Amino acid sequence: MSGRPEILWPLFGELSKLDGVGPKTSALLEATGIERPRDMLFTLPYSGVDRRTRATTLEVTAPATCTVEVEVLSHTPNRQKGRPYRVTVEDAQTTFQLVFFHARGDYLTKVLPVGARRVISGKLERFDGVGQVVHPDFMLPAEDANTIPSFEPVYPLTGGITQKLMWKATRSALALAPDLPEWIDPELKKREEWLSWRDALAKVHSPSSMDDLSAYDKTRQRLAYDELLAHQLTLAVARAKSRRSKGLVNRGNGALQKRVLAALPYKPTGAQSRAVTEIAADMAAPIKMNRLLQGDVGAGKTLVALMALLVAVEAGGQGVMMAPTEILARQHLEGLKPLAESAGVVIELLTGRDKGKERQAKLAALAEGKIHILVGTHAVFQKDVFFHDLRLAVVDEQHRFGVAQRMELGSKGQAVDVLVMTATPIPRSLALTQYGDMDVSVLDEKPPGRTPVTTALVSTQRMEEVVDRLRKAVAEGRQAYWVCPLVEESEVSDMTAAEERFKRLRAILGEGVVGLVHGQMPPADKDAAMARFVAGETKVLVATTVIEVGVNVPNASIMVIERAESFGLAQLHQLRGRVGRGSAASTCLLMYQPPLSETGKRRLEILRETEDGFRISEEDLAMRGAGDVIGTAQSGLPRFRIADLERQASLMQLAQSDARKLLHDDPDLTTERGKAARVLLWLMEQDKAIRLISVG
Repeated sequence: MSGRPEILWPLFGELSKLDGVGPKTSALLEATGIERPRDMLFTLPYSGVDRRTRATTLEVTAPATCTVEVEVLSHTPNRQKGRPYRVTVEDAQTTFQLVFFHARGDYLTKVLPVGARRVISGKLERFDGVGQVVHPDFMLPAEDANTIPSFEPVYPLTGGITQKLMWKATRSALALAPDLPEWIDPELKKREEWLSWRDALAKVHSPSSMDDLSAYDKTRQRLAYDELLAHQLTLAVARAKSRRSKGLVNRGNGALQKRVLAALPYKPTGAQSRAVTEIAADMAAPIKMNRLLQGDVGAGKTLVALMALLVAVEAGGQGVMMAPTEILARQHLEGLKPLAESAGVVIELLTGRDKGKERQAKLAALAEGKIHILVGTHAVFQKDVFFHDLRLAVVDEQHRFGVAQRMELGSKGQAVDVLVMTATPIPRSLALTQYGDMDVSVLDEKPPGRTPVTTALVSTQRMEEVVDRLRKAVAEGRQAYWVCPLVEESEVSDMTAAEERFKRLRAILGEGVVGLVHGQMPPADKDAAMARFVAGETKVLVATTVIEVGVNVPNASIMVIERAESFGLAQLHQLRGRVGRGSAASTCLLMYQPPLSETGKRRLEILRETEDGFRISEEDLAMRGAGDVIGTAQSGLPRFRIADLERQASLMQLAQSDARKLLHDDPDLTTERGKAARVLLWLMEQDKAIRLISVG
């Protein structure tokens, strides 16, 4: 397949081929991402104007668009500069006025001669009980009334582009749209009662009511599905390709796992056992594992990761566990070491701090296979690090760790199985968008022994009470986090906000009791401040959000979040998860600056109601939209023109299973439907996928 199929050429031609689009308009449209007729077709109306003809203006509640047939009664020209020109007209029941500014009288007497019947359409407003339409959109002879669309689509506009132009250009783009072969599974199409691609486009650009504009409208769902299917096909192709790359068969005998389970003070949850079974099955298969382990704060991902690493060791190989920071790497080591040692497994830490002879000794042990499990930061990637037989890599926190690093890791051993852990519960629809090429295991139960956290909302006006409670808690030997807001574009930076709070708390609680961590500190200072808090030397840690990922201080039982309304829900949930890790009853205080908006209030209340991260993330998605939930800058979310991830989440799941099934039945896309799917991939500009199929 050398290039784009000929049937699609007209849709990828010049914009200037469309009616009403000249070089200047072309440039304006291109600035908004409409570069070809295809983009014009995928720019759907988001609203509409009801222009059905009414008997009288009394039928509508002003202000509103109204279309009526009238008789022209009289003209009142503008005698003074700056006064409007008025034309009085009468419909079946009442008189009202048409108002024109800077109008030429000769033009108006020609278009609206006294005694003539005209159809007027425009925005009706009432002043002192009198109806007015300022500059009507349409003024036509009665017999031409049918040229006014009864429901006029409204398109998203950019400066210099008018609705009339969009109307013309979309009609002419529709005329270029060819009949394309059907890529949707016939059974699915029948079940959903979807139109063909071309008919769906025609209908969506000529809505007949507001209902046709909803994300739940069948026709819109069909077009959204095309987009999601192309996206999921691309991911499925990538997945099929990685599955064709041979993996090692890593089959454990369960001996080491048994010893660890016997040493555990509690029984794993059903979700943990299920995840371990799924991972072990992947590792035993002759293809490379690429699995995502998604678990809420404190759902016990570490135990699942250890079990997976033990499978690699039982199979005669080694495992590596990677964390984004040195502190987290140390914590993983502390959590894993006693369990690994109870099974007689050698586990070591490698970070950037290891130097000289000590480092050489570790590297030698690793290369000889004497270290079974290595825990570390990206230092495990350095050129001089060689494994004896690396079988599994566990990577903590995906979004700090891109595909490039996954590849680099793969080069450390042949066909290494990969398990990615994330503590961010992502709604299923977004997980499919981001990690659609991976298989997902979800931990949705909390292990025993975690105390629930009491969450309360407190206004910043009660700051003194909060500080007072904090002083008492510290006197009782408890520890607390105090998170400062991220300050947007103001005179004070995040650093200043945190430093100010630090100084004030230090003045009240005493020297040496309060520590400080913020993003602008050198890494070594940050680590040192964290280490003092972990060791219990400092009792209160003032921080910006650098602490949201992973820090484990069982003695910390209070979390104060200042200006909580400025954080995302998922972020607040992550922060709250830093407390409630020990036996003490824990509290999370969400301090807000009144007055709170309705949504702000709703968001904080959701946190008070539930500790279920998945429910919180679904709510977050519904309230903020997809880009914000993952953080658009680093989300790598595809830009969908039609699909709406919040409202069409179920379509994404459908598209994923459909795409995987299609590729399973027709890996080279050579059947009739497979060829149609290739056309879809070209239409949606997923050329990467096409190249992979062609070479694969």
